[in-house]
Amino acid sequence: MRKVKFFLFPLFLIIFFVFCAKGIFADSNFSTDYNVTYQVLPDANTRVKINVALTNLSSKYYSPSYEIIVGFKHVNNVSASDSNGKVNVQLSTTDKGTNMSFNFNKPVTGVGNKQNFSIEFDTSEVAQSYGNVWDVNIPGISQTSDFSSFNSTVTYPTFLGKPAFIKPNIPGKILTGNQITFNKDELGKSGISLAFGESQTYELNLKYHLKNPNLFPIRTEIALPPNTNYQDILINYINPAPSNVKIDKDGNWLAQYILSPSQTLNIDVNAKAKVRLMGREENLSEKDRIEYTKSKKYWETNSFNIKEKAESLKTPLEIYQFVVGTLNYDFSRASSKKPRLGASVVLANPTSTVCLEFTDLFIALARANGIPARELDGFAFTNNSQARPLSLSDDILHAWPEYYDFEKKSWIMVDPTWGNTTGGVDYFNTFDFDHIAFSIHGIDSQYPVPAGGYKIKGSKQKDVDVFLSKNFEPTSKTKIEVNLKNPLLSFLETRGEIKIINEGNSILNENQMRIYSDELKFKKSFFTISKIPPFGFASLPIVFNNEFSLTGKEKIVKIQIGNDTFEKIVTISPTYLNVWFLGGVLLVTLIIIISVLARRSRSLSISR
Repeated sequence: MRKVKFFLFPLFLIIFFVFCAKGIFADSNFSTDYNVTYQVLPDANTRVKINVALTNLSSKYYSPSYEIIVGFKHVNNVSASDSNGKVNVQLSTTDKGTNMSFNFNKPVTGVGNKQNFSIEFDTSEVAQSYGNVWDVNIPGISQTSDFSSFNSTVTYPTFLGKPAFIKPNIPGKILTGNQITFNKDELGKSGISLAFGESQTYELNLKYHLKNPNLFPIRTEIALPPNTNYQDILINYINPAPSNVKIDKDGNWLAQYILSPSQTLNIDVNAKAKVRLMGREENLSEKDRIEYTKSKKYWETNSFNIKEKAESLKTPLEIYQFVVGTLNYDFSRASSKKPRLGASVVLANPTSTVCLEFTDLFIALARANGIPARELDGFAFTNNSQARPLSLSDDILHAWPEYYDFEKKSWIMVDPTWGNTTGGVDYFNTFDFDHIAFSIHGIDSQYPVPAGGYKIKGSKQKDVDVFLSKNFEPTSKTKIEVNLKNPLLSFLETRGEIKIINEGNSILNENQMRIYSDELKFKKSFFTISKIPPFGFASLPIVFNNEFSLTGKEKIVKIQIGNDTFEKIVTISPTYLNVWFLGGVLLVTLIIIISVLARRSRSLSISR
């Protein structure tokens, strides 16, 4: 008699669990058929039921007992039974999970006979509810050939709706109500991940530390988390407030400050981020296409080894698969401050890399093929630092690339680092709700520095805190100021500016502005206002002519931005009441009188 053991163990700690047949099951003495049901409950716990049919293929062997290691460290309400009733399950904890072993009530012998049994337990490690999103992770299979059949069925609460994504993407997969079934080929080694929800919301508390070591004032700036086609940002407060917030060519939000000589400034920012699964469309001009395919430091598209490798990789998917399959993530480097290697060096030495090198190599190979690509630095929400590591050095940050898809007219985010460390989970065709961009590097491969990187030498404090949140409430508030550069005098041209200030917490999108008045004639009445981030402003020059008037008049200036109209009152003074005008008139008159008197005096002298 031989004792049969069957092991289940996790491929990656908590998230990924793999069924793995060992021992006698690996040969031709038995065949196994599995039907596993995961019933996700409204409280995010999961009831797991494993139904097994163990068929004898040999008259020489039978199974008196069974042992299984489930890759869940937290299991409750464990029970098991065979065709003859309940069996007593012995539990023990291992570094791989929970060991469950039991003896069958009656062994089954004889070729073709089956031992049917089931195991049931509850676990909190299949489904996770966090913020506005639910994640469900189903175990994969280490060797599909070890099983005659293997089916996993997931049922979930109807209030979750349809899955936002299923990884890997399975074409033609049909949902039956709130239930979906996967066979052994679909499960593969990495298993199945499902996510439910439309978006995820985070609250960000960020700290920035600036210091001016000079004996003269300087202008400087910090990078606030920006809007992208995957995320919307609300800036609730910045203390102290910046002089302005501008958008650079990559779309970064740069808050500007003036620091006095030797001044140290600590800045606190509270923001909200709403992350979507699918990106919005965004047109890319020919000028931008050229810019985002240029060679830069760390993206050495002109290096021989990059050019040579790029010739065999023509699509973003081929580049992604090559990077995932070639580089080896070095967890020891993730916590160190070793220098960034760049694409050319890491291609030649792929054994010790972190997320920056995965990103650099993808961008360099993409750009070498004429595919626009750039880098995103930010925060990635993870509960498993081994499967989904972070490795920007200062605070716990992450880097990943994106490329531009001309058919979809959108930037597409991918994460080759996590594609590598998770053992093949798809971060190319389907992304997630877990990545928050703090800065965008496309024009420059190193600037701006993301939040978490503004530290004074010697400081080790944590500057990035990210929390799940429920609410995302944009506010819109626009303030208009009319500033005139010279006195408003009748019959004279007046120059000035209109200042559009964003006092809300969300971005003011590009809009058209019209300035007009019933009595004043503006040289230019229509303007295009570019996007204005929270705490930012835009200034537009205005020029208008005043009609001649002997009395002071108040004029109404109307400023229309989109559907909103603002009114400003300006006072036009009679020219003759202006001190400078009167002074000029008196001066001119005096000069004329003196000239006339001098001419007369000269005439008298000649007549004598």
